[in-house]
Amino acid sequence: MSEDLQPTVDPTKMGVGRSIAVLTSGGDAQGMNAAVRATVRVGIYTGAKVYFVHEGYQGLVDGGENICLATWESVSMMLQLGGTVIGSARCKDFRTRDGRMKAACNLVKLGITNLCVIGGDGSLTGANEFRTEWSGLLVDLVRAGKITEEEAKKSSHLNIVGMVGSIDNDFCGTDMTIGTDSALHRIIEVVDAITTTAQSHQRTFILEVMGRHCGYLALVTALACGADWVFIPEMPPDDGWEDHLCRRLSDQRARGSRLNVIIVAEGAMCKDGKPITSDQIKKLVTDRLGFDTRTTVLGHVQRGGTPSAFDRILGSRMGVEAVMALLEATPDTPACVVTLSGNQAVRLPLMECVQVTKEVTAAMAQGRFDDAIKLRGKSFENNWNTYKLLAHINPPDTKSNINVAIMNIGAPCAGMNAAVRAAVRMGIIQGHSMLAVHEGFDGLAQGQIEPIIWTSVSGWTGKGGSMLGTKRTLPGKRLEEISQNIAKFNIHALVIIGGFEAYVGGLELVQAREKYEEMCIPIVVIPATVSNNVPGSDFSIGADTALNTITSTCDRIKQSAAGTKRRVFIVETMGGYCGYLATMAGLAAGADAAYIFEEKFDIKDLEIKVHLFSGNSRIIYCSLFKRNESCNSNYTTDFIFSLYSEEGKGIFDCRKNVLGHMQQGGTPTPFDRNFGTKMGAKAVLWLTDKLKECYRHGRIFANTADSACVLGMRKRALTFQPLAELKEDTDFERRIPKIQWWLKIRPIMKILAKYDIKLDTSEHADLEHVIKKSSFLGK
Repeated sequence: MSEDLQPTVDPTKMGVGRSIAVLTSGGDAQGMNAAVRATVRVGIYTGAKVYFVHEGYQGLVDGGENICLATWESVSMMLQLGGTVIGSARCKDFRTRDGRMKAACNLVKLGITNLCVIGGDGSLTGANEFRTEWSGLLVDLVRAGKITEEEAKKSSHLNIVGMVGSIDNDFCGTDMTIGTDSALHRIIEVVDAITTTAQSHQRTFILEVMGRHCGYLALVTALACGADWVFIPEMPPDDGWEDHLCRRLSDQRARGSRLNVIIVAEGAMCKDGKPITSDQIKKLVTDRLGFDTRTTVLGHVQRGGTPSAFDRILGSRMGVEAVMALLEATPDTPACVVTLSGNQAVRLPLMECVQVTKEVTAAMAQGRFDDAIKLRGKSFENNWNTYKLLAHINPPDTKSNINVAIMNIGAPCAGMNAAVRAAVRMGIIQGHSMLAVHEGFDGLAQGQIEPIIWTSVSGWTGKGGSMLGTKRTLPGKRLEEISQNIAKFNIHALVIIGGFEAYVGGLELVQAREKYEEMCIPIVVIPATVSNNVPGSDFSIGADTALNTITSTCDRIKQSAAGTKRRVFIVETMGGYCGYLATMAGLAAGADAAYIFEEKFDIKDLEIKVHLFSGNSRIIYCSLFKRNESCNSNYTTDFIFSLYSEEGKGIFDCRKNVLGHMQQGGTPTPFDRNFGTKMGAKAVLWLTDKLKECYRHGRIFANTADSACVLGMRKRALTFQPLAELKEDTDFERRIPKIQWWLKIRPIMKILAKYDIKLDTSEHADLEHVIKKSSFLGK
C-alpha cells in the first residue's frame, strides 16, 4: 500500500462529471454479481454515472438498450445469485476493427470513458487492445461523421480496469480469481457425497474437474480431500506412472483404506502431450487391479450455484478497488487488473499478467514443466509441493528418534482435523513418532497420550469438530503433571492447534520453562477458531467455514422475508469481542449494518437506522443487521429487537436470530481444509529444523523466544512469530489482537449499505509488477 497522502481528495466528488461502464465477458463465474454490485454502488458513491453493459462485448457493439444507466436499487438482492445478472456472451464482432468502432461510438455518445471489464485473460486482452487503439478509432469515427470533433475531444482517453472472473484460477498475478472458491465448494460437495458411497462398497472413484489449461481446481481438490493421486496439465506424471499409480492404490488398500480417490483435470496429459482421460485411468485400474471403479465428470455444475462467502467478499473488494483505480488513472497509467495477494487487493499491469499467463502455456508446450509450476506463482507452487510431500512420499525406513505430540485446545472448529492429519503425516514422513494428546491440556496432564499412525488420520480432512477432543482448560494449574508427562512420554516437540486458549496456553508453557526444564522443547501454535482472534495471524482455521454458515443462513432469511416484504432481521454472530465474523458476513450477505465491539456505537446510531427504514424514501424488502455477541453489554440483541419492533409498528416487522454453536459445526470448507493442511505440514517442517538447532549434548533443549512460535498468515506470507513477542500486540482482557487488518474493510461494507461516510483515500494500492509480487501460500 502506498504511503502517499491525499488529504484534499473528497471520495464522494472523485467521480463527478464522469461515467463508468461495467461488463462481464467470457465464461460466467460465481461472484461476478458481487463485483458488478460493488462497482455500481461505489461508482455512484463517488458521484459518477454508472452504466450496465448487457451481454458483454456483444452488448457494447450493439449498443441501444444493452447499455443502460444503473441505479443503487438495480443491484439489490443480487449478491447471492450465481452467474452474471447482466449477461455474458462470446463476441466475434468485437474482434474486428469495425466492431470496436461501433463499440467506441456507443461509449462516446454516452460520455463513457471508463470501462470496467470482468472476465478471463481473453476478455481483458481485448479490453487492452480496445484502449490502445482508442485514439485511432475516434479519428475514424470523426472522419466518418459518426461523432463530432467536440465529442472526440471530451472522450479523448479511455481508462480500462480489469477484474478476473474465472473458476479455473488460470490468470497469473493473483492468488484467487472470482469464482474459484465457489467452484471448489461444488467439487468438494460431490467428493464428500462420493466418499460415503465409495467407503460402503470399497470403490475407487475417478473425479474429472474443469481445468483445460490450469490444474488449480484439481490440485486443491486433491489436497482438500486427501486424494491418492492427481493429474494436472502443468506437471504430467513421470514415464511408467501406470505402474506407480497401481502400486500406490494397492498399498492404500493393504493399509486398510476402503476407498481410493483420483482427481483428474480435464486438460491432464502425458509428457509427450497425449491426453490422460478419466476413462483411460478407469480401464487401467479395472484391468490391472480388478477394483470396482467409477468415473464422475462434473462439467458445468462447477460453474453453478450460489457464490461462497469468499467470492462475494473478493468480488466486492475488487469492485471497490477497480472504481478507485479508474478514477485515479491518468492517460499515462497502463491498463491494470485488480488482483488478490494474501489478504490485500493489488493493482498489476494488465498485459504483464497476460504475458506471464501465456508463458505458462508456452512452458507446458515446450516440456518445461518445472517452469510452468513456478510461473503459476508461489500459491500454486506451494500447493504442489505440499501435495507431493503428503501424497507421494513413503515414510522413511530410518527413524529420527523424535516424538512430536499434537493436541487441540479451545472450542472445536472445522479444519482442525485437516491440520492434525497433515501434521501427523508430515511428521511420519520426517521419520518422527507422532503422539496424539486427547482432551487438550487436561489430557496432557492426565496422560491421555497415545501413538497416532498414518492410517489413523485417513479421511480426516472432511470431518468437522475435533477428532482428538478439545477443552478450553489452560495449563497454568497443572504444570507439574504436564511436565512429568512430557518426560514420561519423552515428548521432544509440541504442536498446539486451537484458538485464543492455545495461544495463552502456549505462553504459559514458555513462562514455565524457568521452573520446569521439561518445557524447554520447541512449540508451535496453529490458530484454529471461528472467532479469528489469535494474535499473529490474519486468518484462523475454521473462520471461513463459520463465515459460509452465517452467509448461507442469511440467504435463507432473506429468501423467507422476500414473500412478506418490509421485514427487518437482527442476526447475532459468534466471535466474543472480535467483530470479524459480523463484519465479513455483513459484507458477504449485504447487511445494512454490523455492530461490533471494536467500533463504538450509541443509541443515535440505532435511531438513524430506525428512521431510515421507517421513512417513505425506501421500500423495505428485507433489511439485515449483524450484531457481534459481545459488541455492547447494554445494546443487546434483545434490546435492538425490542427497539426496532416498537419503532417499526405499522411500518415493518422485526425478527431476531441467534445463530449460536451452529457456526462451529459442519463440514470444513475447501479453504479451511487446504489452509489446515498446509499449516499442519509447515508447522512440522519448522519443528524439524528447530529440533536440529536445539539438539545439544545428546538432548533437546529449547529456551529461546524463537523456539515457541505462532504460525500465522500475515498479509502475504506464512510466518513464525515468537509467542513472547506477540504479548505486546494482545488485548488479553478481551481476547483480541490490538491491531486487526479487517477493520479497514468495514468502510466498504458501510458504503455498499449506503452509509453517509467518507472513504479514506489517503492509503491506496500502488501499481505493482508481477515479477516483484510475493504471494501467500494460497487458498
